[in-house]
Amino acid sequence: MRTSIPPKYTWSDAQLTDAVKASACWRDVVRALGLTTTSEGVMRRVRRHTALLGLDVSHFKETRTWDDAQLKRAVAEGHSWDDVFTSLGLRTPRKDTRARITGHAIRLGLDLRHLNAKSTAIPPPASWRIDPMRLRDAALPIAAAWFTVRGSTISLPIEQAVYDLMVQSDDGIHRVQVKTTTTKSTGNGTVTVSRRPYSVGNLAPRMPYDPDVIDYFFIVDGDFDMYLIPSRVVAGRVAIQLRTYRKYLVGNASALLGADADHEPPGVVVPVS
Repeated sequence: MRTSIPPKYTWSDAQLTDAVKASACWRDVVRALGLTTTSEGVMRRVRRHTALLGLDVSHFKETRTWDDAQLKRAVAEGHSWDDVFTSLGLRTPRKDTRARITGHAIRLGLDLRHLNAKSTAIPPPASWRIDPMRLRDAALPIAAAWFTVRGSTISLPIEQAVYDLMVQSDDGIHRVQVKTTTTKSTGNGTVTVSRRPYSVGNLAPRMPYDPDVIDYFFIVDGDFDMYLIPSRVVAGRVAIQLRTYRKYLVGNASALLGADADHEPPGVVVPVS
């Protein structure tokens, strides 16, 4: 298990371990480490380091609102994870709630197999509806697939970077920033092609991307139209309207995603150069 401490940590593994054991919540941990701020950034670093060390935080008041007896009863009487959540009073469980409960149940020696039994009813594909709000999550793999089938090699940055994709093609390496809008092409289709520098409260004004840092913008809109726009074409702008950049349209992902579209995929190809 990785336990090395990045330079940004000002505490040791041992100090964090002791702080977690002696604390009842994340704020207590921060105070025990001698930190004078409980900003979201600090909290995030403390949580990340705690996860890296695999420390048990089930005793935290803000993390756990149930006791061992309640968990044993919920698991024994429940037929699904939803039953367990309801029994424990977790009406809106967090994304990591199941993982935390699973870990605690394993430590108690509880059998969870009946909660993981898969339903014999296979939902038809028609029941998997497209959620436009998930376009932001889908855009990166869509862009990666577009470049890959054209013979390019795709790399994702390990550390946080200004670009989303590093694309290596026959004519060199290109840094690509992926953007989306749920607005359809027939409308304004406004897309932000800018970034917001880190600031307390995330209130800093947006800044244009430096064209010497980003080579292309790969954009997917609400019609699943895909655009590949050279950064120098929109240099200095914080937002653009896609209808004025139709010549950079490179395809449509509707057929791939099984989405309803009002038009056939255009099939236009803009060479990466």
